[in-house]
Amino acid sequence: MTSLRHSDKDLSHRPKRRRCHETYNFNMKCPTPGCNSLGHLTGKHERHFAVSGCPLYHNLSADECKMPTSKQTRYKEQVTEMRKGRNSGLPKEQKEKYMEHRQSHGNTREPLLENITSEYDLELFRKAQARASEDLEKLRIQGQITEGSNMIKTILFGRYELDTWYHSPYPEEYARLGRLYVCEFCLKYMKSQTILRRHMAKCVWKHPPGDEVYRKGAISVFEVDGKKNKIYCQNLCLLAKLFLDHKTLYYDVEPFLFYVMTEADNTGCHLVGYFSKEKNSFLNYNVSCILTMPQYMRQGFGKMLIDFSYLLSKVEEKVGSPERPLSDLGLISYRSYWKEVLLRYMYNFQGKEISIKEISQETAVNPVDIVSTLQSLQMLKYWKGKHLVLKRQDLIDEWKAKETKRGSNNKTIDPSSLKWTPPKGT
Repeated sequence: MTSLRHSDKDLSHRPKRRRCHETYNFNMKCPTPGCNSLGHLTGKHERHFAVSGCPLYHNLSADECKMPTSKQTRYKEQVTEMRKGRNSGLPKEQKEKYMEHRQSHGNTREPLLENITSEYDLELFRKAQARASEDLEKLRIQGQITEGSNMIKTILFGRYELDTWYHSPYPEEYARLGRLYVCEFCLKYMKSQTILRRHMAKCVWKHPPGDEVYRKGAISVFEVDGKKNKIYCQNLCLLAKLFLDHKTLYYDVEPFLFYVMTEADNTGCHLVGYFSKEKNSFLNYNVSCILTMPQYMRQGFGKMLIDFSYLLSKVEEKVGSPERPLSDLGLISYRSYWKEVLLRYMYNFQGKEISIKEISQETAVNPVDIVSTLQSLQMLKYWKGKHLVLKRQDLIDEWKAKETKRGSNNKTIDPSSLKWTPPKGT
């Protein structure tokens, strides 16, 4: 469950819950192939969880890490041996064994560093490595690094700290920190609150890039081309994946248009949600991916995004449908939207015979989605070889009562506020 906590103040000083150190350690696993997670590069810890502290990755043993002198001796022996190899002082079998060693490990082990600088400088480098791994260990103990899966647990986004739901493929150096700091305007992600503050002092963005195609009151929608604003759209997809289970698109954003909904105040246009749409969809999908930010959920913004996607389909004179599979929350939102569309149509309908084709043409909803919704509402009946649509007055009255109760608080899209023409090629 997503928790929303106002974070206007610096949260870095907030007291943290104590963790059982040994139990937490055993839940971690080093990614180096063949490593049992025992030992640490500094020799100060019994276990490690990342390659930075892995003795095996650094071509050492756990015991050697505890004895700096033996570490130096081993390194000097390696340097001497490699220099002999360069001077053809080693037998052919030993040279082949060394080359085989390097080829077999590839990027899973640190390269054997030989003859690149003085031994003194290399020793300084080794000590810097140890200090870095020690700093990472301290972050883990403080709970700022996640267990095993490198999953971001929380993000600081504007005034909110949001708990994430799913894994998103942010670069490992960011994902392993557990908490990510994201600029709510340009969506750039950062490692610390200090970096975020410095960025916000310089960031000139106050709204998404692209064209503002809709505005009514504080609500705006911007059309962002994935080809023209590639980095922004990639960052938007990475952010969305933290709250979507089935999303697979992260970096190939060029074939898509992104419609980003915002709510404006005196500080800028704050991200409410978005949906993406293929520029040329063979199956006439009007939505590829859709998300409402957690802090704006259960307020009617999801239906506004869906309604806006169908408004675009009406302008294009097409019938649309969302791309499958839908997320659990997405499916619930769409079923609720289709139900409202059909009941509103029934309420305003004055004729005697209802045609699914006519409903589809007027609402831009795919006939398949209309039929499935009618079936769920028990408004479709097969009688004497024909499918009949039943006008259930009880459901219509119930919908009208809820609509009246909402009154002016009902969030809807106003078609007259749309300033948009279909892009060429669609």
